[in-house]
Amino acid sequence: MLPIKKLSDTVSASGWLEAGDFAGVKALGFDTVINFRPDNEARDQIPSAEAEAAAKAAGLGYAHIPLTRHDLFTDEAIAKAEAAFQSGKRVLGYCASGQRVAVVWAAGRARHEPVNDVLGAVSAAGFRLDAIRDDLEAQADRARWSGGKAGAAA
Repeated sequence: MLPIKKLSDTVSASGWLEAGDFAGVKALGFDTVINFRPDNEARDQIPSAEAEAAAKAAGLGYAHIPLTRHDLFTDEAIAKAEAAFQSGKRVLGYCASGQRVAVVWAAGRARHEPVNDVLGAVSAAGFRLDAIRDDLEAQADRARWSGGKAGAAA
């Protein structure tokens, strides 16, 4: 299992998980895993159905929100991710490196919190997202334009 990086009190990010990693994730106190990898993204990844079975066998909840770099800032992606992140449980999101998890988490948080605070949180977790500051500011603006309803799936 790759290192786990804490984004908030309830949300962490990680790179890919193998089938045998899910029991360890549960032992670390997580309740749910979110797989952000589309199936067949890489030859060596486990498919979502296998990941879900391993998660359930370990006593974890499981969600699959397959995202590519083109999907990260869409209302639908952010709404699904925020719903899973705000489940009230300890959540581990994973993708190839953890970066995609950090980006979609930051995009959602930027709709509710100052972008500087969001960037500070992801930086403290070890992610450098300053290059997408404008995209995060656009998410903050999007929330203002829509009267705070930008997170709702279209």
